[in-house]
Amino acid sequence: MSMRKSTAGAIAGVAVTLVLTSCASATDPQSDVTDGAPGEGTTAIGFITVGPKDDFGYNQAVFEGSEAVKKAYPDMEILTAENVPEDDTAATTMEKMIDKGAKLIFATSYGHLDAALKVAEAHPDVVVVQQGNTITTDVPKNSGTYFGTVYEPMYLAGIAAGSATKTDKLGYVYAFPIPQTIANINAFEQGALSVNPDAETITVSTSDWCNPGKQQAAAESLLSQDVDVLTQHQDCTATVIQAAEKAGAMTVGYHADASSIAPEGWLTGAVWNWGPLYTDIVKTVVDGDFVGSEYNANFRVGYKTGTNPFVLAGYGDQISEATQKAITEAQAWLATDEGSPFAGPVEDQSGKVVIKDGAIPTYAENDGMGFFVKGVIGKLAQ
Repeated sequence: MSMRKSTAGAIAGVAVTLVLTSCASATDPQSDVTDGAPGEGTTAIGFITVGPKDDFGYNQAVFEGSEAVKKAYPDMEILTAENVPEDDTAATTMEKMIDKGAKLIFATSYGHLDAALKVAEAHPDVVVVQQGNTITTDVPKNSGTYFGTVYEPMYLAGIAAGSATKTDKLGYVYAFPIPQTIANINAFEQGALSVNPDAETITVSTSDWCNPGKQQAAAESLLSQDVDVLTQHQDCTATVIQAAEKAGAMTVGYHADASSIAPEGWLTGAVWNWGPLYTDIVKTVVDGDFVGSEYNANFRVGYKTGTNPFVLAGYGDQISEATQKAITEAQAWLATDEGSPFAGPVEDQSGKVVIKDGAIPTYAENDGMGFFVKGVIGKLAQ
């Protein structure tokens, strides 16, 4: 966050690190059932991530969000666990947090949803929220999912890339063909096409959220095809960015601002600012207002709501004032009822119209996207 797919095999053997950071001492384990509101009396909050907190990417953004919660609630104990696989380990890790007094847990990887729902069912007095997936059955009163509209800033980043490219070839390193990733790739290409009708986005899948070796190979493959702007949907992002920088290519970041490692080639990036949203979820739980709230559902926000936690990073020197103006105008358009990266007509790779002229897909429809748009090169990975 990004949506994920099971990666237990990819990170098997990686130790789960549970860290306690707080001014408060750990509380005694809580009983499984209370008569109060879910999360009532919260004095500890848990965050679990699928990777390390310093990955220049998805998990680092989560950690920074947890630090914002810590700052806003200095008397609250913050429990963090890194490298938590998307399997039964996630449930076990959350149970340990509950044993330490956690009454609110953020399960932040797409594949943590099943474990989150399992733990929520076992502990109706604990609020468990999941980042990026969707609950397709009735939402329990002590659970919910949340996410930003990630493809909107990727559309804007596509404008930056389409304006900057000299070869008209953009490269996209992605992990798995889940709907969020597909929407990101499509939005990036749509943004590029809006300013450069010759732009195409060549894709390579690593089938892994964080494998530097595969990322390096994917980046080199794209660069060898005359790609001069690289972007990605990976958890750890440094390898692809550094490969572009070393090759003299440009880069668009993802998840976290990595401009410091690409001083020459950085264009911009789509990055998370989780602090305000995390803090508001905590406030809702602490105030006893979680049940029936917007977070006790599949909560999604975007430019139309004015509260998208996924934002555009700062610009590099290669982004002209004209391009910055185009991006600003496009963001304002996305906030209108008519604005969408996928405003019809939209064709898929075969030229078939998949979104009719004048149609504006809903957030829910985009969350289920399963096709590449015209201009994207490469087949969907299996």
